[in-house]
Amino acid sequence: MTDKASPGPVQKGDLVLLDYELWSEFGGKRELLDTTRESAAKEAKAETPANALFRPRPHVVGRELFAGSLGKIESALEGVPIGKEVEKEFSPAEAFGERDPDLVESFSIQKISRLPEMRREDAHLDLGTVLTIEGRSGRVSLITAGRVKVDFNRPQAGRKVQFKFQVLEKVTDPPRVATTVLDMEYGKGEEFPVQVEGAEVTIRLPDRVLFDLNWLVAKSRVIEDLRSLLKLQKITFVEEHKTPAPKPAAGAAAPAGPSAPTDSPKTEAPSPSPP
Repeated sequence: MTDKASPGPVQKGDLVLLDYELWSEFGGKRELLDTTRESAAKEAKAETPANALFRPRPHVVGRELFAGSLGKIESALEGVPIGKEVEKEFSPAEAFGERDPDLVESFSIQKISRLPEMRREDAHLDLGTVLTIEGRSGRVSLITAGRVKVDFNRPQAGRKVQFKFQVLEKVTDPPRVATTVLDMEYGKGEEFPVQVEGAEVTIRLPDRVLFDLNWLVAKSRVIEDLRSLLKLQKITFVEEHKTPAPKPAAGAAAPAGPSAPTDSPKTEAPSPSPP
């Protein structure tokens, strides 16, 4: 369902539904970085799970959309008319930054082997393996007999980027804002019954989130988003814990009831003998 009114072009702070594809180009090769479109995934011959769901992505304009980007890509959304297909290109300096050769560093194999992620039973060192060294995350770019080179540049640094997108709508109806925020921050927002009355919102939690640690992490973000987007004074989360009916013990006798008739012949008492 689309909101009845989605006036004006997109502005910073708007909650929108976004359809897009993001491509990078490096060394004459084109690579799909992210998309909400199944057609783009098929064009790139990208490996996707069998149950992958391609659908518009909820997004608050002005926030980070692609991890590691420098903000220029996200700012391209501002001022765009609703429903218009837009295509923009960005230089490496505008997208994920230029590559810095000084961020490629060499470490001894002994130091690498002592890292926590390399001491797990399933640890495997290969090109592309992500390591965290002294608080910095990098990817292995070269392995020799005694040394390992780790690249601390952003994964997409040095690449030109092409951003094709369409802002499908602004979400402004308060109940839909709440549902969309839940979907954006946690997922499956349609499973949360939502009621909005004035500056108060009540959200009933589905059973699957009651003991989910991911929900505990997402909850604070949901509260922050709802406060900023709907200017709420009160947010109530309703939990319901039902006690399951007790199960009968194994081998317990069935409850007593009326006796069922049988097909066995009746036995009559013998008649008394005459005197």
